[in-house]
Amino acid sequence: MRFRGQEYTGKGQVVAIIDSGVDLNDPRLKGAKIGGMSLSMNATQHVLIAGDFADENGHGTEVASAIHQMAPDAQLLCVKIMDARLRTTADLMAAGIEVSAKHGCGVVNLSLGTPNMGKALLLRDCCAAAVERGAVVLGAAHPKGERAYPADLPETVGVASHPDCPPEKFYYFAPHRFPTKVWGSLTGKFLTYGLTVGGPGVRGVYRGSGMATAFLSGRIACLREALKDAPPDQVIETLRQISLTPVPEIGYA
Repeated sequence: MRFRGQEYTGKGQVVAIIDSGVDLNDPRLKGAKIGGMSLSMNATQHVLIAGDFADENGHGTEVASAIHQMAPDAQLLCVKIMDARLRTTADLMAAGIEVSAKHGCGVVNLSLGTPNMGKALLLRDCCAAAVERGAVVLGAAHPKGERAYPADLPETVGVASHPDCPPEKFYYFAPHRFPTKVWGSLTGKFLTYGLTVGGPGVRGVYRGSGMATAFLSGRIACLREALKDAPPDQVIETLRQISLTPVPEIGYA
């Protein structure tokens, strides 16, 4: 990523990918520094941590590939919380955020979310604790603009997408320009492309806000490298400053 006349690759940054795990043999991840774990919940609602984080679905691998493309020198910490059918719980999402922050991740990527308002406070507490530890937490917005957590929480960076959004560009729906009464839950969120990646210079099918969140996570890893010890709010404000202003012609009206 080019920023202030220099190229940054996410060197020295750790990005947590809370998802379905990762396929370490995927050729798109060649050369990537990857570690991980899996989280599960036992009958007494205690979180169990295991060392196996193999991807049974492919979603987490796609997310990891997108982040690696944007920040090839960043270290990836894959926190597996989903099974082969991409099923998980808000409690495991919260646990994943907490574990990622405790492992020193400066960027926490959740290319998923929940509409469950009953779990919003739990997720907010975990996101706030992660931010206090210096992490930037990103969440995928609902594809139809409905509520989704943690993307709709004030402590996180919410990311939406649209198939007409130009590649390599991203936008910000500033509240003073896009009021909630008109733009709903898109207000205060970033918008970027959400395509899968098939290798250097190759782009696949549209996958939506989950993939858009991954690409933006890679950008933030590069920004964190450029801004060194800047706190999360400064990193996010810088991202807003370098983003573009969306127009209704992009597809949201």
